[in-house]
Parts: sequence; structure tokens; C-alpha cells
Amino acid sequence: MKKEVITTKNAPGAIGPYSQAIKINNLVYTSGQLPIDPNTGVMPQTIEEQTRQSLKNVEAIIKEAGSDMSKVVKTTVFLSDMNNFAKMNEVYSEFFTDAYPARSAVEVARLPKDALVEIEVIALI
Repeated sequence: MKKEVITTKNAPGAIGPYSQAIKINNLVYTSGQLPIDPNTGVMPQTIEEQTRQSLKNVEAIIKEAGSDMSKVVKTTVFLSDMNNFAKMNEVYSEFFTDAYPARSAVEVARLPKDALVEIEVIALI
């Protein structure tokens, strides 16, 4: 089994000792993606904007690995406040259509850089 590191400048670089994603065989596993705009380094303010940016970052990474959002099989959404679930879900549904991926959504005490949301995925190549 060959492990390949996936990196793209179209998503924020890792802020620690980890990779944006790892590709193994026909799967790509992303690290959790914060809602940081890779061009400006700025994080938007609202949960809707942050969800959209996190998913754009995920999309850029899996594209670099040779996949796309239709091939995502599992997502994990980390929320700093579960009261943001409905608003996150509205934006989330813009990125996924029928045959939705499996998903876990959990509230956490705190996210890096005090983000409101962080999203990771597993996708087929």
C-alpha cells in the first residue's frame, strides 16, 4: 500500500505537523479544514460563510487528489456550537446532492483559531 501526501495551494497550508490529505489506493483522507481563505489568510465571520469556505477547501484538496465532491463517502463536521447546526446544514447541502455521504456532526469545546466549524472528508478517487 503506497501512501501519497496531497498538497495544494488552493487550500490553506497545514498549521502543524500534518498533511492536507493522504491518498492510499483509491481513497483520499483529508485533514480537518478550517474556513481560511487560502488567498487572503482571512477567516469569514458567520457560520454560513465558514461552512462554505471549509467545504471549498475540502473540494480543492480532493480535486488535487483526483476526486470530486460527488465521490465523498464520509464527512465529519466539528462545530463549536451545535446551535449552528441548521445554518451549517443549509450550506452543506449546496455541496452534496442525492446519495449523500455518511456524516458525523459533533460539538467540540474549541476549534483552532476559534473557528466555528471544521470539516474533514474521505472520498473515492
